[in-house]
Amino acid sequence: MGTRDPRVDAYIARSADFAKPILSHIRDVVHAACPPVEETLKWSVPAFMYKGNLCGMAAFKHHCMFGFWKGSLIVDKKTGRNAGVGMGRLRITSLADLPSDRTLIDYVRQAMKLNDEGVKATRAAAKPKKPLSVPASLKKALGSNEQAMKTFHDFSPSHQREYIEWITDAKTDATRERRLSKAIEMIAEGKPRNWKYMKR
Repeated sequence: MGTRDPRVDAYIARSADFAKPILSHIRDVVHAACPPVEETLKWSVPAFMYKGNLCGMAAFKHHCMFGFWKGSLIVDKKTGRNAGVGMGRLRITSLADLPSDRTLIDYVRQAMKLNDEGVKATRAAAKPKKPLSVPASLKKALGSNEQAMKTFHDFSPSHQREYIEWITDAKTDATRERRLSKAIEMIAEGKPRNWKYMKR
């Protein structure tokens, strides 16, 4: 038999009034479709577990979300189209926005079958990043500081990109100059742009 987590009760209770019936309904449908399902919180929102991650729901200020961990592999039997990805992105503002209970139960059972069979979630291919283009002002500043130049070239492309975007995203020339000066100082010290947040 499945479990109901009191933290999910508390989550629903503190959600906006429009969200409470939506979340309660989704919860009941998931339990009806998958009696052994277990509830937990993941990333501070309700998650349903069955032989691994099954599905999850969340409430926001003006809408709710419900989606499947392996949503890209779930198919709408009526249309033959992928159903899971769309559901994960669906803005639910009322019970009328949800598919029928029958359809939801079918989705849950498809997700269960995927977990029963040990099918892995598919990941979307990463979008290729634009090639790095170092702005002339940064090139010039690096050219005047040998240590900063060496360190910048030794940085990974992601660390280089962080500095480039920080400088080029400045709204005014004064801010850009201030950031450029600070960047050269930090780079010369061997510090990536977000060094304060890195694990030590």
